[in-house]
Parts: sequence; structure tokens; C-alpha cells
Amino acid sequence: MSVKTFVDSNILIYAHDLDSGMRQSQASERLKDLWQHRAGFLSTQVLQEFYVNVTQKIRVPLAKAAAREIVRSYGTWVHSAITPATVVRASEISETWRISFWDGMIVAAAEQCEVSELLTEDLNPGQLIAGIRIVNPFAPSGRRQTQ
Repeated sequence: MSVKTFVDSNILIYAHDLDSGMRQSQASERLKDLWQHRAGFLSTQVLQEFYVNVTQKIRVPLAKAAAREIVRSYGTWVHSAITPATVVRASEISETWRISFWDGMIVAAAEQCEVSELLTEDLNPGQLIAGIRIVNPFAPSGRRQTQ
């Protein structure tokens, strides 16, 4: 059974980038599990980053219509709105945990969704930020690391 998990854009991008090799299969496997258990969460920021990257920045871009359909599908994983309070909280998280503001936005959105985990390769695996465990699905030894 999966725990409530927030997914960062890099994981979503890998899952749909056929040139990302093993990361594509690992990311796809995690997302499939989250779909099956209805445990996946993300934000509009993640969807925006996903769309731009898969249509413009990967080696073999997706067709824009295909990317839009993926965004529509994952839209069901958006459970809270980004508000001015979210932006303020992101700035606090950024300052307290010394991470970028954009990573702070991801954590703030995850916090709003009351998730237990954040799947990302951008932060330290095993770290607890605002009560959310950072998990890198590509990390060696079981994917979950603790510090």
C-alpha cells in the first residue's frame, strides 16, 4: 500500500521521456503504483514544468496535444490551490531549510496536501522538510534513504 505521495516534475518528466532509460521505467513504476492506490498528489507548478520540459527540452519532445492529454490525466492529482499563503509558506520553507524558493513551493504544496512523502531527485533523500520525507526513487538501496 502506498502512502500519500507528492510527485515533483522531474519524476513525471522521466516517466514520459522514452530516452531516459532506467529512470523512465523506475519513474513509471512508481507512478503506476500511485495510480493504483490513489495516493499520488501534485501541483499546477509541477504540471506547468512538465508541459514545458516534455514539449521543448527533452531530446525527443512529445507532441503538444499528447502532453496536454497527460496534463489533463494528472490534473486529478491536484487537490489544493496555490494561494498567496502558499507563496508565503514556500518562502518560509526556503529560508528555514535553505532550499531554493521553487523547491520551497513544491514542499509547501505537498504540505497543503498533507502527504507523507515527496518524490524528487532535487533534494536530499531521507531528509524531513516540513514533516515530509524526501524520497529519491532513483537512489540505490531500496529507493528510500534516511540520514
